[in-house]
Amino acid sequence: MRRVLLIGATSAIAQEVGRLYAERQAQVFLVGRTAEKLEAVAADLTVRGAKVVGTVCWDARDWAQAADIVARARHALGVLEVVLIAHGSLPRQEELWHHPERSVEQFQLNATSVVALLSALVPVLQAQRRGTVGVISSVAGERGRARMAVYGAAKAAVTAFSAGVRGYLYPYGVKLITIKPGVVDTPMTAHLPKNFLFASARAVGRRIYRALERGAPDILYVPWWWRPVMALARLVPERLFKRLRI
Repeated sequence: MRRVLLIGATSAIAQEVGRLYAERQAQVFLVGRTAEKLEAVAADLTVRGAKVVGTVCWDARDWAQAADIVARARHALGVLEVVLIAHGSLPRQEELWHHPERSVEQFQLNATSVVALLSALVPVLQAQRRGTVGVISSVAGERGRARMAVYGAAKAAVTAFSAGVRGYLYPYGVKLITIKPGVVDTPMTAHLPKNFLFASARAVGRRIYRALERGAPDILYVPWWWRPVMALARLVPERLFKRLRI
């Protein structure tokens, strides 16, 4: 029986991953921001076969509570076999320019909280000498973009810190996968105009599940074609890239 910690459990992607683990009668510990939504997810996974061993409400802006979250999950599960960090927020950049405090708040939600969580997880996973961690970053962190300056900076920080943690935990038999989705059709992106680049949360969640269970490259682009797209984007000189209002 798999023992799984889902952080950001009420997100559309995490819910899909949770459903797939529920089909295997996994034990799951759920962390989410809203009690009502968290209860609904727990009920859904239970009906599908999961054993929900605990739930915790957590606002990721309160990153100082990250160590307590990890401790409670470890106590409930015993061993953290699979961890998925899937929480996040996509703010409207135009609004953030007028509210510097919100820029900092959003950076803490999307980046600082992940740094705190991974820092708390390191000694646990190091002692276990096993486990798989999936950290959802984003292709938005590949280059600074005018329309996603704060979000992109936060995801760049997540990607870089995840790489450091991956290297640190490698000798202990722990796998860490940095997951870089493109745009996904979820409530978080509801304010963005939809186009052919959008992937479904179901498809992205299923790909993440396969990566967590069957292995994957250290950096996973979802869908796969974002890898060559972003490789080309990185080649565009900054003097030209800054002119693109993307």
